[in-house]
Amino acid sequence: MARIAGVNIPSNKRVHVALTYIHGIGPAKAVEICGKVGIVESRRVNELTDDEVVRIRETIDQDYLVEGDLRREVAMNIKRLMDLGCYRGLRHRKGLPVRGQRTHTNARTRKGPARPIAGKKKATR
Repeated sequence: MARIAGVNIPSNKRVHVALTYIHGIGPAKAVEICGKVGIVESRRVNELTDDEVVRIRETIDQDYLVEGDLRREVAMNIKRLMDLGCYRGLRHRKGLPVRGQRTHTNARTRKGPARPIAGKKKATR
């Protein structure tokens, strides 16, 4: 099992699929990395030599923002919006959807489980 960017990537999968296990690398970037390093995408991780794994690791470290650094940057961007007090920052602070979705119904992922309202009658048929 190869360890790249602090993540153990699965050894029985193809290289471009295994690279997507790293936070910040999707399918397109994985194919791009394979092209830069010169590895055929159909090869599996357990078939890679140590030199190829090192080249992949160096390419990711130089050219891409992944894992902890990416998470930190995203958190800092959200914190900046909250400190500014702009509309998006207020929505983050209140735990509501940020990108214009409706909240009258739905939005349960952001708002959490529905809380019953005292005195509200249940709908009857």
